[in-house]
Amino acid sequence: MNKYVQVALSAAIAACLMPGLALAQNDDQTQGTAPQSTPVPPASTKAQQKPSAANAKSLEQVVVTGNTATGGLRKIDTSYTVTTATAEQIKMANPKSTADLLKIAPGLWPESTGGQTGANIEIAGFPGGGDAPFNTVQLMGSPLYGMPTLSFFEQTSIFRLDDTVDRAEIIQGGPSVVFADGQIGASENFILKQGTEVPSGSVGVTYGNENLRRLDGFFGFPLGKDTYGSIGGFYRDSDGVRDPKFAADKGGQLTGTFTHDSDNGTMTLYARYLNDRNQFITPIPLIQSGTDHFSAYPGFDPLTDTYNGPAIQHVFLAGYPGGGRDANLANGRGAKFGFFGGNFDYDLGNGWNISDKFLIDGGDADTNALFSGTNPGSLNDMLYTDQSQIGAFNLAPGSATASYVGGGAVDPNQSVIHQGWWFIHKHLKNMSNDFRLSKEIFEGNTLTAGVYLAHYTMDDQWALGNQMLMTNTPNARPITVTYVDGGQTYYLTDNQGFLDNGGFNIAQHGTATNKAFYLSDIWRIGKWLIDLSGRIENQDATNNVCNFQSDGRVDADGNPVNGVIDTDGNPYTLYNNAVPVCDGTFARTNYDKTHPSWTFGVNYELADNMSVYIRANQGGHFDDFDNGIRGNTTGNTAPMQKIQNFEGGFKYQSEQWFLDLSAYHRQFIGLLYQPTDAAGVPNGPQSTYGSDSKGINVNTAWSPTENLKFQLVGNYLDGHYSHNNSCLPYTNPVAGDGCALINGVQLQRQPKVRYMFTPSYKIPFGWGDVLAFVTFTHVGPHTQDISGLQQLGSYHTWDFGIVANIQQSWQLRLQGTNMTNELGLTESNSRIFGSAAGTTGVILARPLEGREVNLQVKYLF
Repeated sequence: MNKYVQVALSAAIAACLMPGLALAQNDDQTQGTAPQSTPVPPASTKAQQKPSAANAKSLEQVVVTGNTATGGLRKIDTSYTVTTATAEQIKMANPKSTADLLKIAPGLWPESTGGQTGANIEIAGFPGGGDAPFNTVQLMGSPLYGMPTLSFFEQTSIFRLDDTVDRAEIIQGGPSVVFADGQIGASENFILKQGTEVPSGSVGVTYGNENLRRLDGFFGFPLGKDTYGSIGGFYRDSDGVRDPKFAADKGGQLTGTFTHDSDNGTMTLYARYLNDRNQFITPIPLIQSGTDHFSAYPGFDPLTDTYNGPAIQHVFLAGYPGGGRDANLANGRGAKFGFFGGNFDYDLGNGWNISDKFLIDGGDADTNALFSGTNPGSLNDMLYTDQSQIGAFNLAPGSATASYVGGGAVDPNQSVIHQGWWFIHKHLKNMSNDFRLSKEIFEGNTLTAGVYLAHYTMDDQWALGNQMLMTNTPNARPITVTYVDGGQTYYLTDNQGFLDNGGFNIAQHGTATNKAFYLSDIWRIGKWLIDLSGRIENQDATNNVCNFQSDGRVDADGNPVNGVIDTDGNPYTLYNNAVPVCDGTFARTNYDKTHPSWTFGVNYELADNMSVYIRANQGGHFDDFDNGIRGNTTGNTAPMQKIQNFEGGFKYQSEQWFLDLSAYHRQFIGLLYQPTDAAGVPNGPQSTYGSDSKGINVNTAWSPTENLKFQLVGNYLDGHYSHNNSCLPYTNPVAGDGCALINGVQLQRQPKVRYMFTPSYKIPFGWGDVLAFVTFTHVGPHTQDISGLQQLGSYHTWDFGIVANIQQSWQLRLQGTNMTNELGLTESNSRIFGSAAGTTGVILARPLEGREVNLQVKYLF
């Protein structure tokens, strides 16, 4: 297989001859153009939909996200950063996940090394650092959940890409602070394929070198006059590049739409059910030399290995709220979610238009995963030394007995580690509605008033901690330990290898309602297009977190120890002598905030194919159930995060060139820092800080001939932290506790320079055509956290693709990622603040997955 892949890659490079464009590849289909006026009338008929590489770089393409224009705006008229991708271009990007698709937008950097779900999504100039607080996923214009992120949840985790998606529109900042959920960062809107006048569709079968087996299908059809339906989805089973010896990714989804067109409007209803489970990949050991050079740890392949394995797959978590429960690593960070929504657009006449979007969705988004703690060491050192960097036990020499679960003594020289086996049950419900009424006040000027309502809930049970002693090997094995002291046998672990029954076992129930009113005015004056929009939004949220039982114990100084109990009353079973157990009562925190946001943009059309724009906006980021509300009391919640953004851009397209260039200055205040221990439990006071960023985003393409193209997507960022002159305290069991000065430190996880450079060449034949392309990606130096003390280095990767279209009905697609098996890091040990490398140079980190190649055969009808 590897030899075949190398030949394929060489063929793709040779075919390209020199750098070109893949994602903006044209085909024989012509992109629809909008009239010169701002509104774009909706289509009244449904043409047969055929997968194509339609030119989503065209400035004539219509964008419906981030504006109130009836029917949308042409890209040349949008005074904000927008990236679009057709269904074919989504395929050509070969994303590992929904989050990974965002790499096609300059300034967006998804960290997909954790698996299919649970990605950290970084946006240039937006200081996130974990999950995706500044990113919203929209389905047909409706946000998937009322809050962008929660602990152990970000919205791409409940969305999967398949052949039911017609296109994606990705916007950053600008008008998004006013519309939909008022996201101050990035929003990606996925538009579904709908039915067709002529029955049409596709069936595709994919096989990958990680034993991926996938079936995709879509069928669009007429239901009557001006009425259409569609159905489609996928099912997939994969061992994963990092094979846990059980199914790493298994599941699928089904999507259907119903559309009715009339002379004056369109109504679309859609439904989707997702049932998918995905391995969540914990950091693995590497060797760090110097500040930013990394190599393989003995016995671990950094490209293909994982701790996950059958020996630690099934466990019983005794500390889980309500008396414990079984958990399964194979369930990973998956989702069982249902969606039902609709869009209604209608022209009332006399310049009046209404638009309404609603979405009702809900389900489970659980996490079953290992989470890193301290570094590995030999069993002997773990048992009999006090090395904090490995979390050693400091027992009396020769007093302990270590055995594998299931039997067998453990070699004292065996490398071991203890990691948290965490389970988070998250049940979410969401309802939202976005209603707009527009009136053309006079020729060229349209005023829109809108109301956005969202009501949503969260019901969680967490079992964090659960440190399991295991071998420091791929597909690890759990280890039990007992020791003798004063003639008495002590059980350091239970019979599963757990050192504790949880350090943070909580139940929490959150309810929130968001209410927003917005006004937007668009005014075209000749070549000028001016928009001014404002929004006032209230978030009324309540979170109830369980209180803990206490058993009256005191510490060595006689002070009461609250919040933990000995669950079996046996002092010799050390693993359950201090367990947080909910007592049936709850602490309630209310959060009721109202905040305005606004945006102002001016676009000037220099020519039919060229425009410039400027934009300013201010917005805010409300606290969520887990970040800012939980852990605080009513009236003492964290302050809102606020942004001030200024940007300007230039757009140009000719027969050979495409250029979308923008520059920005973004300032934040109100960011929250919460110190935690190695188990992820908060252990210190909260602090606030800010950031200041300047940068450039570029998306450009050059087509020197009809079939040869270039594309460059990249960004430069000069961003640093601000507004905190104190030394922030932190706990670090690996390198030692301390404090960090963050003013002037580079924004975490965000490289100063990142770009993708793609050559492509299309070869026509009498029976069809073949498109070959390669993509070179460079990621510059980046850091782990706000201290800047742990460098993650830089890296580059090569991807490739060959797509053959045979006659009208067949398509063959061979694509691969990280073909050179580059060792690059996106994240180190997120439980360790500051330097995560021990004295021996060992560090736990998430490297890129190794080479992945898949072949798809698709039949189109």
